[in-house]
Amino acid sequence: METTKTPRVNKREFISRVATRSKLPIRVVNKVYESLLGELTGAVSCGEAVVLTSFGRFYRQDHKGHKVRFGKSNVDDYVVLKFSASSSFNRRLGGNEDDAPPETYGTIGDAGKFENVIEGRELRPAS
Repeated sequence: METTKTPRVNKREFISRVATRSKLPIRVVNKVYESLLGELTGAVSCGEAVVLTSFGRFYRQDHKGHKVRFGKSNVDDYVVLKFSASSSFNRRLGGNEDDAPPETYGTIGDAGKFENVIEGRELRPAS
């Protein structure tokens, strides 16, 4: 029986791709990435569901502990992060990338026109 590995994109490659697509510096994209995940984690850990229109919903799901069949310890109650993709996002997964509307990717046309300041530094598009 043959097993094939699903291609993966690690954090560094993902951030690099977003920086290239948005023409923003990698440092800025990394900061946004960390902030986004921090806010998502904080909201979900407080019991809130985070709904990103046209993408999906993140929420927490509580699980009851259980006895371990072969062992002397039990598994305590625990919480897991769940994600439910929106139907519009699921439809886009099966389509051709050329058929997807531009808003699918949320690109920034000309990042150089924006006057953003993070930590006292002006943002410049990636070269």
